[in-house]
This record gives sequence, structure tokens and C-alpha cells, in this order.
Amino acid sequence: MNTTSQKFVGKVKPFYIAKSSFPENKCILSVPIPRLSHCHIPILLSRAIVSGLLLKLPLVHSVLRSLSSGPAPSLSLSFLSLLRYSGYMILDNYSLNIALSATARLPSVSVGAQLHSLSVKLGLVSDTFVLNSLINMYSSCSFPATARLVLDSAPQGACDAVSWNTIIAGYLRGGMPNQALQAFGEMAKGQVRLDDVTLLNALVASARTGTVRVGRLCHALAVVNGVGINCYMGSSLISMYAKCGLVEDARKVFDGMHERNVVCWTSMISGYTQLGKFKEAVELFRNMQISGMKADDATIATVVSSCAQMGALDLGCYVHAYCDVNGLGKELSVKNSLIDMYSKCGDIKKAYEIFSGLTKRDVFSWTAMIMGFAVNGLCGEALDLFAQMEGEGKVMPNEVTFLGVLTSCSHGGLLEQGYHHFQRMSTVYHLAPRIEHYGCMVDLLGRAKLLAEAAQFIKEMPIAPDVVVWRSLLFACRACGEVGLAEYVAEKILELEPKKCAGHVLLSNVYATTSRWVDVNKLRASMDGSRMSKQPGCSFIEVDGCVHEFFAGDESHLETEAIYNTLLGINELLAAESLLA
Repeated sequence: MNTTSQKFVGKVKPFYIAKSSFPENKCILSVPIPRLSHCHIPILLSRAIVSGLLLKLPLVHSVLRSLSSGPAPSLSLSFLSLLRYSGYMILDNYSLNIALSATARLPSVSVGAQLHSLSVKLGLVSDTFVLNSLINMYSSCSFPATARLVLDSAPQGACDAVSWNTIIAGYLRGGMPNQALQAFGEMAKGQVRLDDVTLLNALVASARTGTVRVGRLCHALAVVNGVGINCYMGSSLISMYAKCGLVEDARKVFDGMHERNVVCWTSMISGYTQLGKFKEAVELFRNMQISGMKADDATIATVVSSCAQMGALDLGCYVHAYCDVNGLGKELSVKNSLIDMYSKCGDIKKAYEIFSGLTKRDVFSWTAMIMGFAVNGLCGEALDLFAQMEGEGKVMPNEVTFLGVLTSCSHGGLLEQGYHHFQRMSTVYHLAPRIEHYGCMVDLLGRAKLLAEAAQFIKEMPIAPDVVVWRSLLFACRACGEVGLAEYVAEKILELEPKKCAGHVLLSNVYATTSRWVDVNKLRASMDGSRMSKQPGCSFIEVDGCVHEFFAGDESHLETEAIYNTLLGINELLAAESLLA
């Protein structure tokens, strides 16, 4: 007996209780299953069993389940195959469920299809547990349509809530939220009772599609059916309302919860951040600390993002220090958020320090640093870093990476390099330029005062230009005093946004640049007559770690008088400097 066999027998010996001859007397074998799951030689175990040991069926199921849930689920399939072909076991609904679960974990649709055929042959396909395992297997193998076919072909009464929940979850996993909502509607109209899992899945689908009507229905059903707004339901409702743009409703759910975990807090903070309410996000993070709830990496990444958008460097540094003190921020996503925050707050040295200290970098790490150099006017450094990224060859750039590269070229006036990288984006990396990339190219041409070329570039774009592209050209028209082209571009902007005055304001600035004051007054009068909407400008300023938010024309601040007096003084100083220049 070799060493491996000796080790194996040593593992098996304690499992024997009795053994008698086959087939008159059945072997009784009792196995401590937790020990079996840690056996490193499951194939030898299978061979030993089929070579002389007969098992009780519950024990076989325990062995199969143990192997199926282990690190190598395929071993349970091998074990089952050995037992079947050795004649020691006839496949039943329980063992088939385990085999299908193992197949779903692999995942392997070819093996799953064979098990499906076997279940039909053995007449087990009408069993609810087998049916649900088949649906889960096909969904896990990215075949949601086949999973739905299994559901639709099931005998009447065979499907239960688990069947429908698995279908809906499969659609969500496959990026098909509209189909998930459709399945939810069918389930709601049928005889199957909705449970909390159903409502949670429907809320996810509602959030992804922005279908607040269904989300509200789920909210009402949760209350009426007594499901209760626990942490899982509450965080899902908060996320749904926030993604549908109803942050006030999300906050009502949050405030009404008797118990909150870190996911609930993070969902609410994330909702504020997604909707541009960065100040509220930071304030809620502070309340979270006061409540004694410890943040996790997802919370930190969200709060850091809010600090970045506000340019709140002191707050960002505080959050960074909070990470260090509490042992957080080790996830790469948090490091990337910190790089982005320090870059946007102007501390590019600190951003690069974090980037340089990364032992592992993904595409977001490189992109954040490249974009950081670009927005801070360090165009050469941005392009050098992109060259380093390409040279290492470990991470492929994505569309956002090229956006940072093109932004660098635009800010640096690097026309030839901009065209070079724009072309390589599609020819080398097979990335289709998005509207943002075309906007960068228009801005690049505009900064080079090549207005005719910029207009021609827009005309030849394979996708329709949006307002941002036209605005880039209009800004260039203002810089060059090109009134005729500016009027044409303003008309294009008005066609896309008839109720907004952004194009008219920019055209008015062009008229003012060329001293056409009569046209300025006419344009302003037409804007007043048409009642166009203008979103007031908003600015953030951080003083001693406190973020102040200002809107144009707003007089609600407690220190409004002092603020406007200070602005008046600054304007007088600027005017004096202008006269002296």
C-alpha cells in the first residue's frame, strides 16, 4: 500500500460501523460529514465506497451535498457518476437537485442540459425542487430564455414563488431588468404569493429601469403584507427611490427605519451623491459617525466622491485619516477614489503619492491619475503616464482613459497628438468613440482656432452631436469673435434644448465680446419673453473644514450681507488692477 493510500485509509477507518455481505444485508455507515468535506482525496473516497461499501441514501446525499458546496463542485458530479454507473444508486430528486446546483456553480450548460434530459427520462422534471434547480442552472449559465422555457413548460401547480424569484433574479443577473419587471407582473397576476425576495428583486429592477411606479407598488405591498422594512428591504427602497431621482422619498424611508446597518447608511449617502447633493452626503456621513455606526469601504468611496465634487480638500483629508485610524481604505476602489479626490481638489502630489504606492493597479487607477494630471494642466505628465500604461501592457485602457488622454491634448493644445490618440482608440484598441470623445476633439480644434475644421468635424460625426459638442464650438466662437458661426451654433443648441437659455446666454456673450450691444439687448429681451429656464449657478467653498454652498442671486444665507460686501470689495480690487495693467 502506497503512502497516499495509507493516508486515505486512515481517513476512512473511523467512518466504519459495520459491514456485511452484499446484497443480502445493507451496509450501515455513519460518517461525520464536516470531516468528509475537508477530505483532499474525494475520488479515492468514491473508489473505496464503490469497491465494497454500500451506503444509506441519506449518507450519499450528505456526501454529495458536501462536495457540491465545496471549492470544487465538479467532484460531486464525479462522485454521483461513479455511484450510478457502479449500480449502487438510482438517481432521485434530491441527488438531482444537488447535481444541478453543482452544475450552476461551475457553470456548465452542457452538463446541465444532460441532467435536464435525465430528469425528463426519469419523470422528475415535474418535481418542484428539480424544476427550480433547472431554472437556477440555466439562469446561472446565462441562458435566461431557456430558464423561462422550463418555467413555461412546467405542469400546472409545479411552480412556486422560488421558481418565479429565480427567473426574475436570472434576468437581473443577465442585465435584463425590463424582462425582470415583466416576469414580476406575470407573477403578481398569477396564483403565486409574492414574498420578500420577490419584492427585493422587483425593487432592483425598478431602480435599474427608473420605473418608480413599480417601486412604489413594492413599497406598498411590503407594508400591506407585513413584510416589514428591515435593513434589506429598507436599503433596496432607498436605492430605488434615489435612482429614480426621488431623494426625499428615499430619506423618508431612511428616517422611518427602526434599525439601520451600514448598507442602509451607505445607500442613502450614495443616493445623495448620485443626485449631486454632495453637502447632504457628507453631513449624513457625519451623522453616521455620531450614531456609532462604523463605515465600510463602500461608504468611504462614496463620501470621498462627494468631497471630490465639492473640491473639499480638508474634508477629504479627514475621511482619509478616518480610513487609516479605522483600518479601512485597503480596497482598490477606495484608493482610486482618493486619487480622484486629491486630483480634483488640486493636491496632485498627494494623488500621485497614493498612485505610486499601489501594488496593484486596475484601469480605474490609471484613468484617475491620467485625468488628474489633465485637469491640473500637467498634460505632458498625463501623456507620459499613458505611455507607461501601454508599455507595461498589464491593463488595457478603456473609453474613460482615452477621455483623459484627449482632455490632456485639448488643454495642452496638442493637436497632432490628439488626432493620433483619437485614431488609435478605434484602430488599435477597437473602442468606439463616444460623444464625449468627439466633444474633446471639437474643443481641441476650437482652442487651436480652427473653427471651420471643427464645424466640418461635427458635420462628419457618425453620431448626432449633442449640446455639449455644440457648446464647445460656441465657446470657440466667442474666443475668436466669430459671430456668424456662433448664431448658427446657437440655433442648433436651441433645437436640442428649446426651453433652456444656455445657448442664448453664450451667444449673448459673443455679441458682447464684439461690442454688439443692441443685439445683446434684443437677445435678452427675447429670452425674457419666452420665459426660458435658467438653472442658477452653484459654487462650493470650504472654510475651516465646513462646506458652504452658494447659488447665484440667493440671499438666504445667514451672512448674505457680509458675503455681498466682500464680493463688491473683490470686484473693486479687480477693477483697480485692470486699470493699472
